[in-house]
Amino acid sequence: MHFFSDNATPVCPQVMAAMAAADSADHGYDGDRWSARLDGAFSALFDTQVRALWIATGTAANSIALATLCPPYGGVICHEAAHIVVDECGAPGFFTHGASLMTLPGDGAKLTPDAVSARLATIRPDVHQIPARAISITNATEYGRVYAPDEVAALGAIARTHGLGFHMDGARFANAVAHLGCAPAELTWRAGVDALSFGCVKNGGMIGEALLFFGHQADARAAEAARWRKRSGHLFSKGRYLAAQILAMVEDDLWLTNARAANAAAQALAQAVPDRLLHRVEANELFIRLTAAEAAMLRAQGFDFYDWSEGAARLVTNWSQDAASVAPLAAALRALDHG
Repeated sequence: MHFFSDNATPVCPQVMAAMAAADSADHGYDGDRWSARLDGAFSALFDTQVRALWIATGTAANSIALATLCPPYGGVICHEAAHIVVDECGAPGFFTHGASLMTLPGDGAKLTPDAVSARLATIRPDVHQIPARAISITNATEYGRVYAPDEVAALGAIARTHGLGFHMDGARFANAVAHLGCAPAELTWRAGVDALSFGCVKNGGMIGEALLFFGHQADARAAEAARWRKRSGHLFSKGRYLAAQILAMVEDDLWLTNARAANAAAQALAQAVPDRLLHRVEANELFIRLTAAEAAMLRAQGFDFYDWSEGAARLVTNWSQDAASVAPLAAALRALDHG
């Protein structure tokens, strides 16, 4: 029973079948007929004109997005626990050729409009200070919390007022949409988002994510991102296999079906340990209080998970699970308090 990461799960059968269906001769790089369908598929999904590129990894998607939004001398306002800060080995700075990450605290790894506005107010307009040029948020966040449309829109309004680019790390965007039950557009371009890293691997894909651009600058930014993709060595020679996976996810709403299953599994576990939760469960991650002895007991029963900090653990559910399949862990968690 694996709850260590949704990166460690098997590939969804529909995705594997789509890759097999793409296993025929076609043009190389992104000149194939599958890659050519990405713009249309995402435009239909988001109810607006979208420019979409397949990207090798989430780190590359985030970093290339920021490189199109922020110059080397600029700064990106983000949460101090953001993936781009904690888990990407300085990749945003590498791709932007030196842009700074301006970190802020916030409950559940969420930025607040007040905190962002306060930070912007401290920056002098002279050449001696780093000017903010972008805002980046993660939805769902690194603590499994979800930004609602009005929360995204409040940050989007600040971005527009100050002329900032607005990026969303959507490694678990599907889980956020599944939790809220809203249209994808409400969480993105209608709320002011310029670029979205649309996650696929955590949701049943094998390899590859999608980088989406919205708005009147979408064409120019996508063209720039395509050059970053090539320059960084991420332009796969047989890109149709990445495109086929992404199309399988979005054209038949598989991305939502998978995310709903993962979210339901997380809720089943949350109901087993309501008093141990460190954060409200809104996606497919749980952070719970767990002693070292209790963690050892669970691992002895065959459950794996991540030791988050002293006295705490992270459990991640995935597309291949549901409330019924995680029942053994739910029972084991209840036994910690009632055994």
